[in-house]
Amino acid sequence: MPSIPNKITTFLKEVRLEMKKVNWPSREETTKYTLIVIGVSLVVAIYLGGLDYLFSLLLKRFFLK
Repeated sequence: MPSIPNKITTFLKEVRLEMKKVNWPSREETTKYTLIVIGVSLVVAIYLGGLDYLFSLLLKRFFLK
C-alpha cells in the first residue's frame, strides 16, 4: 500500500499531464465570451427589473390602495 506522500506525488504528476491536454481559449476568445456574458446579464437584469417595476406598480394601483 503506497504511502500518502507517494499518492499525492502521483496525483500531482497526473494533474500536470492532464493540464497539458487542455485546449485553452485565446485572449480574444476569452474577451469575446466575457463581453457576451456581461451583455446577456445586463439584458436579463433590465428585463427582470422592468417586470419587478411593473408588478410593483400594479400591486400598488389595484391591491394596496
